[in-house]
Amino acid sequence: MALTKFNFNSFDLTTSAGAGLGFNSSANALSAIGAGAMTHIKTLTASGDSTLSFVDGSSSVVLDNTYPVYLFKFINVHPSADQSEFQFNASVDSGSNYNSQVMSTFFYLYHRGSDAHNFFGYDTGRDLANNTHYQSITFNANVDNYSSGNGFIYLFNPSSTTFVKHFLTVSNEDSQTSGEQGLSQQVFTGGYFNTTSAIDAIQFKYNSGNIDAGTIKLYGIKDS
Repeated sequence: MALTKFNFNSFDLTTSAGAGLGFNSSANALSAIGAGAMTHIKTLTASGDSTLSFVDGSSSVVLDNTYPVYLFKFINVHPSADQSEFQFNASVDSGSNYNSQVMSTFFYLYHRGSDAHNFFGYDTGRDLANNTHYQSITFNANVDNYSSGNGFIYLFNPSSTTFVKHFLTVSNEDSQTSGEQGLSQQVFTGGYFNTTSAIDAIQFKYNSGNIDAGTIKLYGIKDS
């Protein structure tokens, strides 16, 4: 069936929260597409903290089989020391130790305000190979007001005792360097915690200094 006429004045783009638009099963009309329900669980706000931790069962935190996917959003995280990297790791013992083995990749790109020396590449110094170090999700942050990190982490099925625990991260960070008019920098990491034990806590920190400021929000996502 060919579409010959379209009345924009009567076209309603309103959908329910979290839903999108798509064609119906007959491909002759648009309808709402359901999305997984996202529930806010916990917000932590930094003020000179050495770490921020989300521990299942502590302070209203849920990090179990209630949700198949968890989302961490970090907003305007800011270091107390120059050349710092925002990092995270997982615990399988309710936060007593954050030393899960990590397998990961690490890509980054940047664009300078002067439009010079732009770059995209893979960083072999920040990927991990069955290493218990914290995984970096930003890098080279400074204490100036330009350097704030923003992004998110998806953690999949952390309560599984059958499979390893996969994650994906995306971050954007801005910085002001000498002689430059700003620097926009993105980091993409993917990997997994190499354990079949249930993960019940996640901790964030900088590799140098404290978390001067910033907010991290935890959400649970259920299938539609």
